[in-house]
Amino acid sequence: MEKTIIELEDAAKTLKLLGDKTRLTIIGLLKDQECCVCEFVEVLQMSQPSVSQHLRKLRDAGLVKERRKGQWIFYSLNTSHKTYAILQQILEQIPDQREKLTALEKAGLRIQCD
Repeated sequence: MEKTIIELEDAAKTLKLLGDKTRLTIIGLLKDQECCVCEFVEVLQMSQPSVSQHLRKLRDAGLVKERRKGQWIFYSLNTSHKTYAILQQILEQIPDQREKLTALEKAGLRIQCD
């Protein structure tokens, strides 16, 4: 595996964004799959505008990508971002978030926006 050198400023911006528990949870949820805003609202128990503000910050920094499907927006990790190596390292150290999406699915709330 080739080692990537990340500029200090870029690393600091990424780490600052991930210093927020909500944004770190969002990144954890996106580790293995894309999610819709409605799923984040359910998992995080936050209002849609609050979730959208966190997603906007992650998107503006380039850490997540968005894909539109009708009126809905689906988010995924931007694996080509220059600080993705930092994300990978952090994701290895935090609890897996998949159980939150599994619980949503069991409750019939997964991808209610299709």
